[in-house]
Amino acid sequence: MNATASPIASGSIAAGEHGIPLGEATRVWARIAALSFGGPAGQIAVMHRILVEEKRWIGEERFLHALNYCMLLPGPEAQQLAIYIGWLLHKTKGGLIAGTLFVLPGFLAILALSYLYVLLGHVPLIEGLFFGLKAAVLAVVVQAVVRVGSRALKNNVMRGIAAAAFVAIFFLDAPFPLIILAAGLAGYIGGRSGAAQFKGGGGHGPSASNVIHDRDTALGEMLPAHAQPNLRWSLKICSILLALWLGPVLALFLVLGPDDIFTRIASFFSQMAVVTFGGAYAVLAYVAQEAVGTFGWLKPGEMLDGLGMAETTPGPLIMVTQFVGFLAAFRDAGPLSPLAAATCGAILTTWVTFVPCFLWIFAGAPFIERLRGNKALSSALTAITAAVVGVILNLALWFAIHTLFRRVQQLPTALGTIDVPLLASINIPASLLSAAALVAVFRFKAGVLPVLGTCAALGAAYVVLG
Repeated sequence: MNATASPIASGSIAAGEHGIPLGEATRVWARIAALSFGGPAGQIAVMHRILVEEKRWIGEERFLHALNYCMLLPGPEAQQLAIYIGWLLHKTKGGLIAGTLFVLPGFLAILALSYLYVLLGHVPLIEGLFFGLKAAVLAVVVQAVVRVGSRALKNNVMRGIAAAAFVAIFFLDAPFPLIILAAGLAGYIGGRSGAAQFKGGGGHGPSASNVIHDRDTALGEMLPAHAQPNLRWSLKICSILLALWLGPVLALFLVLGPDDIFTRIASFFSQMAVVTFGGAYAVLAYVAQEAVGTFGWLKPGEMLDGLGMAETTPGPLIMVTQFVGFLAAFRDAGPLSPLAAATCGAILTTWVTFVPCFLWIFAGAPFIERLRGNKALSSALTAITAAVVGVILNLALWFAIHTLFRRVQQLPTALGTIDVPLLASINIPASLLSAAALVAVFRFKAGVLPVLGTCAALGAAYVVLG
């Protein structure tokens, strides 16, 4: 048993009995945040390695149970897992520290890159770096389709759901929230009926080898006293978080009006925080559909540039939304200077994207035991994950069209419009670089950061040297 582990008691343990100082936990959360590259799978693996294997603060069973709950929620499951474990160890203060530190390094890094992008984006070196990043990002998204698909599409029913989701979003312009709602409903009904095809499994969890049990960790097997359901505390914290989240949205609506860029940013990303199940790549499909196609805040190529920023900085990939809000406000600054408006847009986007994550955890975590073993909810998540594969495939195809071809036209159909590339406008250098990135990822199993870095360097060399 780990030296810091407290004896196992019956019932629950008092807060602080596990012997983990809040200061030490804060330093550990800062370390996790600085190492959180590579998307949710990599971020969850980092947390598991440090919190379970190295520190032995919590065990395998508790870690996976918390992860399963976070996967049921909209938003970035890795950050929500950090909030959950921080709350479990050090109550509300611990959750706030863990969740904030998880986002802060990525926010600062992307803000700095966004300044660089708008101020020096037309400098050949910078232009070349982002040219290379686009090609690499395409390979990373294709890899995500394969990785999630291999885990989620275990039978023909799941494959059918994925295919239906792809058709709905690519050919019919169906809203992402509607696709997720339909898939979740189908999964819930399938789970209630007992159909074997809807049984869940998988996820981003660690392997089952060398399991560290809860009883052998600092927290032990029992729940801390503060983790027991408390309706009064839940209502209080939820009221505060709701006010912090929706208060600014309402104030912007009343003061600036519904058509102001800041009101639209706050409203759109607040809506996104409620409906974006399925991980960062599914969210990107929704953001690209709305921010590029509906609002016209940025161009398809710029969306790829933003994803490149998020892939190369620590923190959740959903931080790409900060770049979207930055550019939207930069181009519609009103009475402010463009940079001041863009900074406000980035802060506002980050605020309304991540404050709800604290709300979901603090509201639901004390009642998490009621979700354990709920087959209908597990089946709903399974169906949503399958639909997400179709959504990410749409994103990969959308990125490919706008990366590999210089000109794209919208072809009207009876039910919507589809993007069709002009074959004569193929971008040969981008195609070659994307092909090389795909070979590196799938043939040689190269990591995300080396592929991104190499492609960025090659892109810069190509543009600078002409």
